[in-house]
Formats: sequence, C-alpha cells, structure tokens
Amino acid sequence: MPLALLALAIGAFGIGTTEFVIMGLLPEVAGDFGVSIPTAGFLVTGYALGVMFGAPLMTVLGTRIPRKRMLMLLMGLFIAGNLLSAVAPVFAVMLVGRVVASLAHGAFFGIGAVVAAELVAPQKKAGAIAMMFTGLTVANVVGVPLGTFVGQSAGWRVTFTLVAALGVLGLVGIAKLVPDLPKPAGVQLRHELAAFKNVQVLLAMAMTVLGFGGVFAAITYIAPMMTHVTGFADASVTWLLVLFGLGMVGGNLVGGKFADRALMPMLYVSLSALAVVLGLFTVTAHNKALATLSIVLIGAFGFATVPPLQKRVLDQASGAPTLASAVNIGAFNLGNALSAWLGGLVISAGLGYTAPNWVGAVLAASALVLAVVSAALERRTPTPSPVVTGAEQRHAEPVHH
Repeated sequence: MPLALLALAIGAFGIGTTEFVIMGLLPEVAGDFGVSIPTAGFLVTGYALGVMFGAPLMTVLGTRIPRKRMLMLLMGLFIAGNLLSAVAPVFAVMLVGRVVASLAHGAFFGIGAVVAAELVAPQKKAGAIAMMFTGLTVANVVGVPLGTFVGQSAGWRVTFTLVAALGVLGLVGIAKLVPDLPKPAGVQLRHELAAFKNVQVLLAMAMTVLGFGGVFAAITYIAPMMTHVTGFADASVTWLLVLFGLGMVGGNLVGGKFADRALMPMLYVSLSALAVVLGLFTVTAHNKALATLSIVLIGAFGFATVPPLQKRVLDQASGAPTLASAVNIGAFNLGNALSAWLGGLVISAGLGYTAPNWVGAVLAASALVLAVVSAALERRTPTPSPVVTGAEQRHAEPVHH
C-alpha cells in the first residue's frame, strides 16, 4: 500500500476524533457555556447535518479542482472549524465551528476514497479504501478516549486545539505524499449527477443508510443500556466503547480484504451476522460477558460493510464517482441520525433500553434484503450503465466484484 494512504488515514483519524469526542465532553462544554445538556447536544446534531449537506455541496464546489488540492482545502476547513471551536467565546460560535469542521467530513472521505482507489491496482481497491477508513476506526479506539481524558483533565478547549493540530499533520502529509491526480478529462457536474440515475448506486446508498443505521441504533444508547440493564459502572462505558472501536478496526480491515475477492457475498455475510447479533443483544445485554462480546461483534460486522458498500458505489458510478462517493458518506450519517431517532422513539414508548437493538436488527435485515435485490437486478442486467467519459472509455477496465 502506498504511503499516500497513511496521509489520508491521518486526516481520517482527526475527522473521526472530532466527530465523536464531543459526546464525552458534553457536560464540560455545557457547564462552561451555561447551557443544558440537550442544548449542548446540538453540537452533535449540527455536525451530523453539516456532514449530510456538506458532502454534496463541497464536492460540487470542488468539481473543477484537482483532487489533491481539494483534499488540502478540506483539511484547511477542518483545521479552521476546530480552532474556532477551541476559542469560541459563546456557545453559538462553537456551534458554527462544529458546522464548519463538518463541511469537510463527507467530501474528504468521498474524494479520499476515490483517490485511495486510484492509487492501487484494481484488485486492491477495497483494501485501499479500508486503509483510509482505518484512521476513522482507530480514532474510536485511541483518539476519542484520549481526547475525552484530556478534555476532562486539561479542559475541552485543549482537546479541540490538539484535533486542529492533527488536521495540520494530515494537511502536510497530503501535500507531501499524495501524488497530483488531475480531475479526469471531460468529467463535468452533469456527469457526476447522472450517476444517481443508476438504480444500483441508489440501492447501495440505501444499504448504507440501513446497514450502518443498524449499528448506531444500539450504540447511541449504549451508556444507559450498559449501566441500567447490564449493571456496568458509569466509568466502564468508556472501555466498552474502546472495545467497540477495536471491533470496528478489525471488521473494516477484514471487510476491505474480502470485498476485493467477493464483494456481494461479503455484504451478505456481514449484514446477516449484524442482524443476528443485534437481535440477540436484547438478551445478551443482561449478562456482562455476553454484552461485551456483542458490542465487539456489532463493531466488527457493522464496519465490515463499509469498504464493500463504498466500493460498490464507486464501481456502479464509475467514470464519475466523486459526488456519489461523497453522498454515500452523508448516507452513513443519515443512517446514524435516523436510527438514533427511531431508538429514542421505542425507549420513549416504554419498551426499555434494549428495544433499540430490535430496531437495529430490523434495519440491518432490511439492508440485507436490498443487497439480495441489487444482486438479482445485476444478474438480469449484467452490464451496468455507468457514466463514462470519452477519455475513460479508452482506458476502461472491467468492474471486479
């Protein structure tokens, strides 16, 4: 794997840290600004919405800019947003800082996935995408717990300053290690938009929303579930999330490896296993050992779907994949938001803290159904109809599944 992937992974590590570390620092931030915890929660919601809307917006704005330069500009935006959060004098300014940082998120992963895939041979593309996403998964194992500890010990402003420094490191790495990859000749915005006419692209994005939504239906409410149902102490939740992160790292790497060999079978296995584990989690949540194992497996099977789903979008939107790739990152966040809302509904309905696990199981099973439908449609129409420019027709390679 080329060193350029390390630079992309460092950027992904910083982005993953800033996205999730706020959840552990909400009480400190709320206390400093004199706002309630639910109000401070807008720092999470605002970020997620910024990713959803920022992914296509920033990608469209970058259609005329070479991909390396666009990645550097996005890291600059990320640095500025985190510095603004670190020095914010009032809550509203910090919220703006969070949104500014989030605008870089979707486009960075979307464009970064395209660049990562272009840096390696066709049979290694999913592995390259997984390598970049390893930065995001490792952030949940190292960056988020460490950032939370620093924020609680030295102040949350120090955490966001350090995250901005990570952004600087990522920016320098991209500048030094990522080769100049000019925008493919002839690809215009209308080509990027035309990819959304392909039903396979839309099905892959729907699988992303539902499959990853299944993961976050359970994980969003993991703290009250583990403390009220399983009987863990409050302090144990951090280490349970570290184990979840370790599962994510392993699942991401395995998903990337096997997606290059057999993409759709990898999706069938990971989505089936995810649905089963989430369904069983309603029972295993009552036992500490089984609950811990379940959390690791949810992370592993959940993130095993990420490289194949991202590669599926790239394959089906080949010729003009950048916007579709970025929008698919937004789809992950849409899944997070949707599942958190549905999980909250079933808890509010009095069904208990384990009820979101059933929601997650249904979402994952729905994604599996879509995967089967997608494969059936592909067998009926074996040759997809991607948007291919004249320049790429001469160099087109067969799509590998």
